[in-house]
Amino acid sequence: MNRRSLLQMVGAGALSAREMAAQETVARATRATPSPKIKDVQVIATAPVGLRLVVVKVITDQDGLYGYGCGTYTQRADLVVSAVERYLKPFLIGQKADRIDDLWQAMYNSSYWRNGPVLNNAISGVDQALWDIKGRQAGMPVYQLLGGKCREAVDCYGHASGADFPQLVANARKFIERGFRHIRVQIGVPGQAGYGSGGSEVKVEKLHDKPVFEPEDYIRRALKMFEYCRKELGDEIELLHDVHERISPIQAVRLAKEVEKFRLFFLEDALSPEDITWFRQIRQQCSTPLAMGELFNSPHEWTPLIAERLIDFIRIHVTQAGGLTPCRKIAAMGEMMGVKTAWHGPGDVSPIGHAANITLDLVCQNFGIQESYEFPERVKEVFSGCPEIRNGYYYITEAPGWGIEVNEAAAKKYPFGYGERGERQKMNGGWGEVRRRDGTVIKQ
Repeated sequence: MNRRSLLQMVGAGALSAREMAAQETVARATRATPSPKIKDVQVIATAPVGLRLVVVKVITDQDGLYGYGCGTYTQRADLVVSAVERYLKPFLIGQKADRIDDLWQAMYNSSYWRNGPVLNNAISGVDQALWDIKGRQAGMPVYQLLGGKCREAVDCYGHASGADFPQLVANARKFIERGFRHIRVQIGVPGQAGYGSGGSEVKVEKLHDKPVFEPEDYIRRALKMFEYCRKELGDEIELLHDVHERISPIQAVRLAKEVEKFRLFFLEDALSPEDITWFRQIRQQCSTPLAMGELFNSPHEWTPLIAERLIDFIRIHVTQAGGLTPCRKIAAMGEMMGVKTAWHGPGDVSPIGHAANITLDLVCQNFGIQESYEFPERVKEVFSGCPEIRNGYYYITEAPGWGIEVNEAAAKKYPFGYGERGERQKMNGGWGEVRRRDGTVIKQ
């Protein structure tokens, strides 16, 4: 609307002089700060502690305005790098950086075949970088752009494990002494590759040379673990446990029923994504709280579980779903259905990805719990402004955007393919084999 039209409206009594002045101020501001356009898209590939982290940097045509996003898929990290550099970058150059949802939809549809982990992580890197840019533009942390805090800090859980029960409980108490109220407990099975727990020197008869895992041995050991932990840690500490999808669906039904008496905070990944229809059987037979979603990539996986209220916690790895933009919608759907959030947050999520997790935790009414990870010094050498844990709560910086800067020179010191001690990684970040005694591959 031009000045003449505004004056005509004033004359007609439609606008006061004060309203006209306000509209002119907005118009001047709009003309003075045009939408930033994407000038370049870069990938920072780094592995400070052996876990391959993929960070996308989106640079705009406005001097000093850029943003970082996490696209970490550590098992196939090189493919994400290629997807960003060869496919998304040419598509994005020249696009308006402030149209986040529109760009997400365009990137998502651009490959025609979609919902795969490589594409989703590549999109996530760009998506989170665009949110970082918007926060930097506004001079606010991203959580303010999403409506502000629902809570002061983010409750998180620690990971306690052990080769035997006393060692496990001793490790759990270390977290409790630091203020943690939620503990994930994992126990080793003698001679076997128990998930998230220490091994032992016991020899197990097997027909191959790979790590071995027997589901029934694990189930018996886990049930004894819960009984021991409840006795030693009491009822006030919330216990969590990750099955890591290593047992059959019918075994998962039985385990969920048998742990009901131990009142877990949640039982995680009792089923693999291929077996999610079995959640109906579990739900019909027990009240054990269920968490699921670490391996999810597609709405076809999480939508039925949330819509039918078959789980209690949605546990998506945010970059695997495509970033902040889709996950805030998933959280909103969960709120309507009574499903809480518990985003995946291990070491193979960059500090930027953790900041995105915690941002969602702060702004979503249906927040449940957040997995914790304490950043080693070599990670902090590359990433400044990392989230911090104090008294069992996560805190993020109040700086604009994600509040994180990347030391790109330091990042180059830690290339892909090497472990924390500088040794060459045999599988280049891939997941190792675990088999039953007879050689059958175990899902994990």
